[in-house]
Amino acid sequence: MKNTFVRTKNVKKFISLMSEIQNLPPNIPKIALVYGEHGLGKTNTIIWWATRNNAIYIRANNEMTQGALLKEIAIELGERPYFLMQDNLNVILKHLRTEPQIIIVDEVDYLIGNKNVIEILRDIQDMTGVAIVLVGMGLIDKKISRFKHFEDRIYKKLKFEHFDNSDIEMILGELTELKFSKEAVFYLSTRTNQFRQLVKIINKLEKLSETNEIKEIDEPMIRRLLNAREDIETLPKIEKMHA
Repeated sequence: MKNTFVRTKNVKKFISLMSEIQNLPPNIPKIALVYGEHGLGKTNTIIWWATRNNAIYIRANNEMTQGALLKEIAIELGERPYFLMQDNLNVILKHLRTEPQIIIVDEVDYLIGNKNVIEILRDIQDMTGVAIVLVGMGLIDKKISRFKHFEDRIYKKLKFEHFDNSDIEMILGELTELKFSKEAVFYLSTRTNQFRQLVKIINKLEKLSETNEIKEIDEPMIRRLLNAREDIETLPKIEKMHA
């Protein structure tokens, strides 16, 4: 399998959002919310983008307080963290005013229960003008609506949608040398919408292709694979299914 980053429709929309939010006038709050179900490539996409655009990436957890978040941001900025929360905030503000960097906070669902944590992100945006991108699960847009004055500052929301047939076709085409019939691609698009699941399926198909000298993956083969309970190595020869 190829080690390739696939630019699905979701990825292209995210790239467009990041370009748009970076070019907003100073008087418009630069806060964006990216959300969607698990398995659609949100985290891979934002890490891929962050590493190429000198952005700060923070992954929240269920124990993250306001002080812990500020400490993580300071560390990611390359600053020495302080013991006092206010000192960390001051060093963050000073750094971002002279060297602006986008801050991306993943797994923001963990922070929603703590109003102070959300508010400090708004304060950082207000006082520095840097863009802040919050990334969460499918219901985060509804959860964050409880903080009305914060939600009002969100410039745009982007929902990662399920892969459609063209996304599946693109992913298959870029990750593997295997050839798929149109029927096989369509069937896959009706059975899986998670990138990780698709990668596992491709791995199994490559093993089957290698041992059975398969030239093209067809729909019956996909059906059989997805319905199989046996370990992949114990599956009988594919040719037998057509006997």
